[in-house]
Amino acid sequence: MILLVEDNPDHVALTIRALKKNHIANEVVVANDGAQAIDMLFGRGDFDGRPVTLPSVVLLDLKLPKVDGLEVLRALRAEDRTRLLPVVILTSSDEEQDILQSYRSGANSYIRKPVDFMQFLEATKQLGLYWLVLNEGPIAGGNG
Repeated sequence: MILLVEDNPDHVALTIRALKKNHIANEVVVANDGAQAIDMLFGRGDFDGRPVTLPSVVLLDLKLPKVDGLEVLRALRAEDRTRLLPVVILTSSDEEQDILQSYRSGANSYIRKPVDFMQFLEATKQLGLYWLVLNEGPIAGGNG
């Protein structure tokens, strides 16, 4: 499972389309804001009492309503169960400060969303190949 944390419906649709076009068959679960992502990953709020399945990778936008992406990342790194979860920042920001803060907060990768769809397709293909096929993560099967 891939957790996509993105508030822009067009970017959600584009990312899912790019994953499908690249034959990445993993289920994609979408959180529309940072608070919802934290609730999903920690079984809080609307997700209280539900079993929590950790994703294989989190694709995290930085500019999110309620709780921004860096706060989500810090929350993930603060908990033992999610500390090693692969988190890829997938954002339109190319500000050096955002890049530095993301890595300082524990991001595994920082990818700027290309504006061109063909470039985005290629970036998504590489992302899927690396994080879902090649990478040997510390969390076997995404279940911690």
